[in-house]
Amino acid sequence: MNAAIINENTESSPDEPRLLPGDFAIWFFIFAELLVFGIAFLSYAVVRVQNVEMFNQYQLTLNRELGAANTLLLITASYFVVRAIHAIRLDDVKSCIKWLYASLGCGAGFLLLKSLEYYDKFSEGITLSTNTFYMFYLSLTMFHFLHVILGMIILFAVAIKAQRGGYSARDHIGIETGASYWHMVDLVWIILFPLVYIIR
Repeated sequence: MNAAIINENTESSPDEPRLLPGDFAIWFFIFAELLVFGIAFLSYAVVRVQNVEMFNQYQLTLNRELGAANTLLLITASYFVVRAIHAIRLDDVKSCIKWLYASLGCGAGFLLLKSLEYYDKFSEGITLSTNTFYMFYLSLTMFHFLHVILGMIILFAVAIKAQRGGYSARDHIGIETGASYWHMVDLVWIILFPLVYIIR
């Protein structure tokens, strides 16, 4: 009986605040991803310092309006994900699902606008081998593009599970896990956009 009491008292409650939201394992993946992007951003900055005029020249060929619109879409998607978590904590599953699909809509908008931007560049004959600036631009943004797709797949899987009754106010760690990954994708773009499109 004493052992049972000890187990009951030491078992963590779903309501207890955790150091990191979601499954702890996802954070190893997130930190690894941030490290990779950090190294890539540092490499871009170093090479840019050595080729300032060229980088400034070709930076002006990028569509800042589409880049800004995509920034707004990802920030909005992150807000919708936060709303989804708030809803599930109130046991409002229907609203949670609605917010998750709204975030997916923003993600799809990002992919569409970025695809239009790529189409514009590829139709001009621009490739990874065009010059150093475009090599970095295409590599960084395409790598991030793939992460947006993965983030959407994760959120979609979470939304489907929510529709099947897989989450509640007492058990929603999966939603927090998906949200954590999505926020990482958003954070990377918030750094990437000014770094590649704006800073001169």
